[in-house]
Amino acid sequence: MNAIEIAIKMETDAIKFYQEAADKIAHAVGKKMFLTIREDEKRHLEILSQIMKGLEIKSKDVSPMKNIKTVFEEMKDEMLHKVEATTDELEAFKIAMSMEKEGVEFYKKSAEGAKTGKEKNLFERLIKEEQQHYDIFANTYFFLSDTGSWFMWEEHSIVDGGTPWA
Repeated sequence: MNAIEIAIKMETDAIKFYQEAADKIAHAVGKKMFLTIREDEKRHLEILSQIMKGLEIKSKDVSPMKNIKTVFEEMKDEMLHKVEATTDELEAFKIAMSMEKEGVEFYKKSAEGAKTGKEKNLFERLIKEEQQHYDIFANTYFFLSDTGSWFMWEEHSIVDGGTPWA
């Protein structure tokens, strides 16, 4: 199996996992997040499939962080309530973080061994997006496991009067 074939398998597994996780998550923000990341993974799969077929890459420039920010902005009222996440929900986020971390490491190795500039560029782009996915899941895990502390750290300007250095 070459790097593209392995990447296709990884993305396919991620799509399946994120759909299953979304189906199990009770909190609307978590559910929407898994579905949004699943769409990113579907886009990755399509790009990898195009390369596998020898086609030109047809992809739009997407920012996972921007997409998730939109999700949070749309659902901010729901986020203001204390969330009691179940052990299963927290475990889903831990698994997602692990998957994304493995993806970053795999794509780093693949970029180093890429045979063409097009493949190297693709792997470098996937590294960036998978790292953003990891950051999103890690932040959400922190939010769900300790909502009060999350608000204290993420919304520090409320506590310190808005100065970034205070």
